[in-house]
Amino acid sequence: MTMIFGVPAAAFFGQLLLGLINGAFYALLSLGLAIIFGLLKIINFAHGAQYMLGAFAAYLLLDWLGINYWAALFLAPLIVGALGMLTERFLLRRIAHVDHIYGLLLTFGLALIIQGLFTNWFGVSGSRYAVPEALRGGTNLGFMFLPYYRAWVVVIALLVCISVWFMIEKTKLGGYLRAGTENPALMQAFGINVPLLVTLTYGFGVALAAFAGVLAAPIYSVAPGMGANILIVVFAVVVIGGMGSILGAVLTGLGMGIIEGLTKVYYPEASNTVIFLVMILVLLLRPAGLFGKEA
Repeated sequence: MTMIFGVPAAAFFGQLLLGLINGAFYALLSLGLAIIFGLLKIINFAHGAQYMLGAFAAYLLLDWLGINYWAALFLAPLIVGALGMLTERFLLRRIAHVDHIYGLLLTFGLALIIQGLFTNWFGVSGSRYAVPEALRGGTNLGFMFLPYYRAWVVVIALLVCISVWFMIEKTKLGGYLRAGTENPALMQAFGINVPLLVTLTYGFGVALAAFAGVLAAPIYSVAPGMGANILIVVFAVVVIGGMGSILGAVLTGLGMGIIEGLTKVYYPEASNTVIFLVMILVLLLRPAGLFGKEA
């Protein structure tokens, strides 16, 4: 039996794959959080609930309307993103000029309401969403079996993260987004509709969470509590990467997923806390985060 650093190769690469998959979700969710906080300065505690809404949107589109996974991959983020835009327009905008803690409290309350409603409607046990037929099965790599769907999740999550980073950091549209939130009065003087820009940006960040939810639906049980279980970890990832850092969110999400996966191989007892231990260490040594800017 082939050994790697004292453990069987199958166990090592299996946990590495699991870490990559978890890291892909961490990266997508952290990316949405980083966009919303970095550009809008909103601490979006409803992000986990919006991730759950994406998974439920895919499930209900299939169960009620017969809309398959591939269509849901586009429709669910649009639906949940539109709900996010309504949230920003009618709730968050009203407290946009007060302390950030009010936004945190509002979104936290909204998350509790959404989770409570879905728990009342669907129960706590969750529902199964089938893997799309085109991505069923897998391939034997010799040292492990690689399911096609899990490989798809890692690849598409990376592509989305890189595309979003490029759009925000390297394109004119991204320049408008950054300028519109840093100096809204100046941008309005140039004829840019800044309030609409803010609403679209928040909706886009929410849509990224919903997209991650659709990807998660065939892997994890579609349940009302699925967002609450991952939200605290994702906030820790964002803090490690640097609040508001787009690149930091993506790289740290993937890195923390891998660290968490490998910890399960070598010291399983610490796997649930290793990300928080890293967060404490980073805050002690670099309070702005690995990729954040010092004030």
